[in-house]
Amino acid sequence: MHIRFLNPTAPVEFKDEDMPIDSENQIGHIVTPGECITSDTAFMRGHGTYLDEERVLSSLAGVVERVNKLISVKPLRSRYTGEIGDVVVGRIIDVGQKRWKVDTNSRQDSVLLLSSVNLPGGVQRRKSESDELQMRVFFAEGDLVVAEAQAFFGDGAMSLHTRSLKYGKLRNGSFVVVSPSLVQRSRSHFHTLPFGVDVILGLNGYIWVSKSVPQSEVELNPETVYSNKNQEISVVERETIARVCNCIQALNKQFMSIHDTAIIYAYEASLNYPIQDLLRDEVMTQIKIEVLANLRNE
Repeated sequence: MHIRFLNPTAPVEFKDEDMPIDSENQIGHIVTPGECITSDTAFMRGHGTYLDEERVLSSLAGVVERVNKLISVKPLRSRYTGEIGDVVVGRIIDVGQKRWKVDTNSRQDSVLLLSSVNLPGGVQRRKSESDELQMRVFFAEGDLVVAEAQAFFGDGAMSLHTRSLKYGKLRNGSFVVVSPSLVQRSRSHFHTLPFGVDVILGLNGYIWVSKSVPQSEVELNPETVYSNKNQEISVVERETIARVCNCIQALNKQFMSIHDTAIIYAYEASLNYPIQDLLRDEVMTQIKIEVLANLRNE
């Protein structure tokens, strides 16, 4: 991964080998305005790109994304733009009539309808007036939730749902904010890391790091989905959560793609340093070097 600063007054020549677009390891490659992405005419240009003499160039500073033959550039700093099926972490900011407003780091607040949540205990039935009266028992202002994007309203607001036991109120952990463009899309955004920590990678740049709780335990006690009480968390577990949070922040500050493998490598590299030193520039640089080396050796 590299960033090249261009001199607008000097002619710039790009070589195709600078960035082999057909290579899998180019995902997450950072480009600057005017940088050549590919000259292969088989590729289509998407958002953040333009065509110049059969070459696809970047029109902004961002991360290259590829879907089949479609090439696009996602800005390094931008508000989150949701898609149906996205897993997001959000904060309840208002309780209204049969709906909650949720901050999901996007251009406008998202909406979680009362009809789009599970009742306590996983009961499936039509929501009644009594359910509407106790909406704050489910989610109150300030609560953190994990949900899935279900649809979009006419004004562009995102509609969420939590109709699954893996979604709902978040407990037992810590909240981390990163750039949405660095969170890599994957088949699953719920990860149990080998050192006893669960991580939820919200595609909106909000990440939740918590004590590991087996899914079977949640299924046996579905009424705990709306509980406000944290489980007992040992000192060792708190330190591990804090270390993982700082590792994620270090990856964010170094503009590295954030996914479960990168977090594991960053955690392993961080064990040589105290938790409070992980956000120092020289330590973050060393962690970045070790993570990149491990990713290349995979």
